[in-house]
Amino acid sequence: MAGPGASADGVGRRDFLKSAGIAGAGFMVVGRQVLGGAGFKAPGEKLNIAGIGVGGMGFANLKECEGENIVALCDVDDAYAAKAFARYPKARRHRDFRRMLEVQKDIDAVVIATPDHTHAVIALAAMSLGKHVYVQKPLARTIGETRLLSAAARRFKVATQMGNQGHSMEGIRLIKEWIDAGAIGPVREVHCWTDRPMGWWPQGVERPRETPDPPATLDWDLWLGPAPARPYHPAYHPFKWRGWWDFGTGALGDMGCHLFDAPFWALDLGHPTSVEATSTPVNGETAPLGSMVHYRFPARGVHPPVTLTWYEGGLRPPRPVELEDDRPLGSKNGGLLLVGDTGKIMASEENARNPRLLPETAMTAFRQPPRTIPRIHGSHEQDWIRACKGGPPAGSNFDYAAPLTELVLLGNLALRTGKKLYWDGPNLRVTNVPEANAFVRAEARAGWGL
Repeated sequence: MAGPGASADGVGRRDFLKSAGIAGAGFMVVGRQVLGGAGFKAPGEKLNIAGIGVGGMGFANLKECEGENIVALCDVDDAYAAKAFARYPKARRHRDFRRMLEVQKDIDAVVIATPDHTHAVIALAAMSLGKHVYVQKPLARTIGETRLLSAAARRFKVATQMGNQGHSMEGIRLIKEWIDAGAIGPVREVHCWTDRPMGWWPQGVERPRETPDPPATLDWDLWLGPAPARPYHPAYHPFKWRGWWDFGTGALGDMGCHLFDAPFWALDLGHPTSVEATSTPVNGETAPLGSMVHYRFPARGVHPPVTLTWYEGGLRPPRPVELEDDRPLGSKNGGLLLVGDTGKIMASEENARNPRLLPETAMTAFRQPPRTIPRIHGSHEQDWIRACKGGPPAGSNFDYAAPLTELVLLGNLALRTGKKLYWDGPNLRVTNVPEANAFVRAEARAGWGL
């Protein structure tokens, strides 16, 4: 097994980053012509796209990119990635993303759908070489990493997109247009909820004591990447990593980037002034089984102060009196409720699908305002591909996605400390609970630091 920060063929991350022009704890800008990146393609040209983490959501993302050239596939688990390998037999296969980026010079853009804890290190390496990047939500595991990635995207002038696909859909545009048109008056309350993690992955559990050998198809050291070393266990991989603090960001990280998206955009939320949480017991290993997180935002332009409350693990807000008895509150996956002075909007899915005014008689009588927001033609991935070819920036590019992800991850700081936190967003720090700032950034395993 390769040691920390080194691939099986001896390519260490530190050596790779030196060759890319990144040194120490920061990074320096190196011209794309020096790094050999392909830059922006013309609209009529096809992109050469690589997938990193192709066994789960990354496989679905690549299917949406099949109008381009899928030239490389990288995954640390050959068995989990087998369906992608079979679908794209002409793509070169890799286990170590560093080796792939070093030896395969034809890559223009990279789709990253690995566990949360490796998003930042992979995306930064790709952007530093002039590669456009599509990164699954949440953008990163820590708030500090989100800031680093948005800064890098601007410096390296690449097209970016976070994989919160609802941002390209019709529902989120309708909600923003309705809010802008005053359909429910000033909004002072927002409620977002999900069933996660129930039936999806473990939370509220301690580290397993068993230490089975990893499957022969899996490079466990590469899977760990920047995370602290620990023995392999099937409690982590595949997919079950989401609830573990070292690897994932819990239900908030998984679903918050979907459910917070519409209010974040429509209400111009920005930074909250405070956040506090109540939950089932929290331990140092995993997120809790269920929680409520309360965010408070100051007045913003035409918008009054607003509270946003998050519910997970089967918890939900009180049922609105306007909601008819035969209609469900949201769906099994989650829901969104915006409470205005003169009305309410409910969306029944995690991607703000099917927004409706409450009660249904108000929806029936409602006259749709003019469309003011451009619609996305095709998928979320195709929106990014157009940006890679010199079109408008993708809707959830990192300048948008990073602050949205910060908001989501801030709730995890409140969960892990159990205290009300006052947040200084511009300076990236909790002002009243110094120990909470330890979670804003994370120490990486030797050889994997940013």
